[in-house]
Amino acid sequence: RYFTTTMAATTTAIPKFRYLSAWFCPFAHRATLALEHHAGKVDYEWVEALGWEQRKDEHNVTGTGQEWWYHWKADELKRANPSALVPTLIPVNTKTGEVDESKSVYESLVSVDFVDQISGASGKDRLVPEDPYEAARCRVWADKVNRDCCSPYYGVLVRKEEDEQMEHFEQLIKGLKAFSTELKKTKGPLFLADSQVSSVDMSLLPWAFRFYVFEHYRGPNYVISTEDPELEPYHEWLDHLVNLDSVKRTLPDKDDYLVHIGKYADSSARSKVANAVRRGVAAHELDDEKDEY
Repeated sequence: RYFTTTMAATTTAIPKFRYLSAWFCPFAHRATLALEHHAGKVDYEWVEALGWEQRKDEHNVTGTGQEWWYHWKADELKRANPSALVPTLIPVNTKTGEVDESKSVYESLVSVDFVDQISGASGKDRLVPEDPYEAARCRVWADKVNRDCCSPYYGVLVRKEEDEQMEHFEQLIKGLKAFSTELKKTKGPLFLADSQVSSVDMSLLPWAFRFYVFEHYRGPNYVISTEDPELEPYHEWLDHLVNLDSVKRTLPDKDDYLVHIGKYADSSARSKVANAVRRGVAAHELDDEKDEY
């Protein structure tokens, strides 16, 4: 699939990229959120560069009788990113249309920061604030929610033993409560004051939007409570974000995503993230060599 943003009328050429992505990937979703937040300041062409293919599971290792699901990767992605992962941004010369793969940008949180900087945005339009203290706080918390709220998502889905699944879910809830406490430092509802959208919001939202899959695949004990007062700031934060126009247009169809993530829930997915969690480490600790497939 190929998509392009609508460029705002301007006499100055704005940065343009081939955006190697995957509709289902929450890591790529971070970059999509940043690109759409800065729509009109950054132009991109969406390239669906990562997908799934089936290979036979002759020994029924999954225990489900289903075939393995492996990622296929576009050649362009394998050239532009040593890990061949999405998101990957490849700059395009706005005058000649030439693509420069030697200057590719990748890693989801790095991509968010990069898009924010290259957009030329200022003031409240920035995802990483101009104030050095607030910028540092954003970078600390973007990494913290990645570790404490996003990585456990895969443990709940990929690990097979119920006690392990619940252990990861409890880690996630602990992370969300810590995030809720941090949200109270401003008047809310977002991480930064005055409802300024930030890189921290971009870091967590793709997973927060997807937590609904837990109930379907792991049951009612894995629903994130809306009655817990410690999580009230988190729910207000989520409700505000998903109703922003720049966010709405990035959200995948819930039914389609539910089918997709079933590959992780029944252990038939073979991806670097799934393999890392299956190996017993957190998703953010994946190793390109150990978790190759």
